[in-house]
Amino acid sequence: MPKYLFSVEVEPEYLPEQSEPEQDVYAFTYTITIRNAGRVPAQLISRHWIISDARGHNEEVKGLGVVGHQPLLKPGEAFQYTSGCRLRTASGSMHGSFFCVAEDGERFEAAVPLFVLEAGGGGTRVLH
Repeated sequence: MPKYLFSVEVEPEYLPEQSEPEQDVYAFTYTITIRNAGRVPAQLISRHWIISDARGHNEEVKGLGVVGHQPLLKPGEAFQYTSGCRLRTASGSMHGSFFCVAEDGERFEAAVPLFVLEAGGGGTRVLH
């Protein structure tokens, strides 16, 4: 088991009731589960997202914590939250990372693999 490791799982979902396709507004939520898979307690400090739509428009989002929290996770503990975004196209993708600091002062990043945001059928896809 690595000393410093946060694993990240994502479940995206399209929200048709909050979308207006005729206005090019497509709403999505994504539920993130962050688990400390390492051997040292560590805190999530900040997030960095790249959000892309099907037309190649990219938006970069950086900020402290996630949904107002900077969780401190002991080995084996997890933190889950749900957030959302809007796209101008019916499909797109997101990826990014979380900046973390271990209890012993070591800094590391937890990658968030690319995941697909897609309106309509077909369920959800996470690309690894």
